[in-house]
Amino acid sequence: MASSAPETVTTLCRDCLAETAMPLPACARCGSDRMVHHPELGRLSIAHIDCDAFYAAVEKRDNPALADKPVLVGGGGRRGVVSTACYIARRYGPRSAMPMFKALQMCPQAVVIKPDMAKYKRASQEVRKIFDSATPLVEPLSLDEAFLDLSGTATLFGRSPAGTLAHIARAIEREVRITVSIGLSYNKFLAKMASDFQKPRGFFVIGQGDAVQILHDLPIGKLPGVGPSLADRLKVDGLFTIGDLQRRPENQLAERYGDTGAHLALLARGIDHRAVSIDREAKSISAETTFETDVADVAELRRRLWPLCERVADRLKHQGLAGRTVTLKLKTTRFKLRTRNHRMAAPTQLAEVVFRTAEPLLLKEAKAGPFRLIGVGVDTLTDAALADPPDLFGGEAGTPHHAQVERAMDAVRARFGRAAIRKGRADR
Repeated sequence: MASSAPETVTTLCRDCLAETAMPLPACARCGSDRMVHHPELGRLSIAHIDCDAFYAAVEKRDNPALADKPVLVGGGGRRGVVSTACYIARRYGPRSAMPMFKALQMCPQAVVIKPDMAKYKRASQEVRKIFDSATPLVEPLSLDEAFLDLSGTATLFGRSPAGTLAHIARAIEREVRITVSIGLSYNKFLAKMASDFQKPRGFFVIGQGDAVQILHDLPIGKLPGVGPSLADRLKVDGLFTIGDLQRRPENQLAERYGDTGAHLALLARGIDHRAVSIDREAKSISAETTFETDVADVAELRRRLWPLCERVADRLKHQGLAGRTVTLKLKTTRFKLRTRNHRMAAPTQLAEVVFRTAEPLLLKEAKAGPFRLIGVGVDTLTDAALADPPDLFGGEAGTPHHAQVERAMDAVRARFGRAAIRKGRADR
């Protein structure tokens, strides 16, 4: 049996995985200068791994002609949004979630590629297999990132968790042919912060001895949960950096901002008690679309709503889930977001029920148009076995006939494809 790696490890070669207690500028074994050094390296075991510019990386992997070109993955047209910008494109300013037209103004020579989610999911599954070969404690956050808890793996592999992470990164580069950035720390919050420090192909470590110092000068918006609105409130009180939070007593922040203030006080001091959870579940399932031109007509909004309800229902059925609360999302031409929701008597996974619940919400909000985006989502998720009981129909959602029709349509589509059958509402 392999012996466990000593806790005195402070230096790691990312190429040959050699570990030593001596701080070296280059590896004595292979000569590589890709060295990771930290006094707590042998004692840390919570990691966040993030695939570098994932969608664009997969596209470049599959088309070598794109290797040296700026690539934007996302929707085209005037209302399209950038899903991923490769690192070459980012030199010119484009970023994820930016309107595509704006990104192309910054980088007109960029190659725009429509997302291929099936391909990205296959690549994600290949990455996940490599994670699973190292530890069963994997908490995926999305297709391209996950937390890993490598506690106890030193005995199994005869190397520190840091060494196993370098092995994972090397395996992903060889087998999936993309790169990842790694953050290693003693909790999830700091591991995720660390993974963002040296992108791409990074490996950054935050230990208990330097966490407060590393966080000190970062803008307060770097803390999870601090969006623009909360950041503005904090700035009014003179809180601009995480260091400003560190100087305020926890009870003072809790009194001013409630539970949020108490939580931010802990994060600012590098405290996060959450464990890596292998049972992380989706909190909601939604779909949305951005219009090419603003839409004010109610009939057109209803027509656009229906396929979104079908997409949500398809995902619910595929994942074996049902939801009790339906939320309608609308964005005005001035980018003001309007959301309305309705809690149903029982969970559903049927598109018809989702539509009939969202439609009255839409009719109430239509006068606030025109709109540039519409979306619908379902939350308060539960097991599909509880979905659409017979007594639900005849009330707010419809009749048992609607459930029978939809399930019959699902069966036809499963055999002949989605285009084989659809409701007349889709054409109106």
